[in-house]
Amino acid sequence: MTTLTVTSRGQVTFRKDVLQHLGIKPGDKIELDLLPDGRGVIRAAKPAGTIDRFLGLLQGKTAKVASLDEIDEAIQQAWAGER
Repeated sequence: MTTLTVTSRGQVTFRKDVLQHLGIKPGDKIELDLLPDGRGVIRAAKPAGTIDRFLGLLQGKTAKVASLDEIDEAIQQAWAGER
């Protein structure tokens, strides 16, 4: 068990081994879930994706550019179980 000390300003410093165990690096965010029984669960926060990263996800993966009609047809075929 690791014991941490709270400063007069209400701050806590986590030791390096604790941060490494949680997979937290400088600049990362931490999530803290407060439980009804007075306990808390701490973990590394998952980075939120951005629409820019999503839009660029498949960039350069194919030379084909599909029209909206072709995309719509592919969706209909998939729902019908044809593909």
